[in-house]
Amino acid sequence: MFGHDTESVLRAAAALVNTEPQASHSGADELTRVDDVAAFFDGWAYTGLLERSAEELERLRDLRSELRAFFLESRDEAAAHVNRVLAEATATPRLVRHDGIDWHLHAVPGNAPFDVRIRVETAMTVSDLIRSDELGRLTVCAADDCSAVLVDLSRNRSKRFCDVGNCGNRANVTAYRARRAAVADPVTV
Repeated sequence: MFGHDTESVLRAAAALVNTEPQASHSGADELTRVDDVAAFFDGWAYTGLLERSAEELERLRDLRSELRAFFLESRDEAAAHVNRVLAEATATPRLVRHDGIDWHLHAVPGNAPFDVRIRVETAMTVSDLIRSDELGRLTVCAADDCSAVLVDLSRNRSKRFCDVGNCGNRANVTAYRARRAAVADPVTV
């Protein structure tokens, strides 16, 4: 459906947002150490500069709320947001090929700070969703007790629950128990 790089950037943005305490599985901030940044960098196969500093950690922690906004904004709001990000970064898109990944877009140099690269790559990817009227694929988990974000890459746009807190399974169990209770104790009129 979308290119590998598009899907990867969207999933990485969601994963970063979901390290926030209100979205994480543990209920705690899951981005608290410089080693957490390095694990995120490696886990999502980022390339380029990684400072491994407390300042970089804080910039990534601050970035999470801005990335969350992409999952909540209307199409017009997201377009303005994308334009602001790209202007602030003086982004210059170019095609690159590296590390066994075929041609794809980068808009800032590899030596730009990690948070800037994530911010701009996410904005570039969101611009693709806006142009194709697919921004609805970025959403918040439908579970009442969860505020994790998710990227719906299903063909029929049916993904409603995140992968963070086992929300889909919990919803299915709750629905099953409600059906069983209705069968076991039918309401008489």
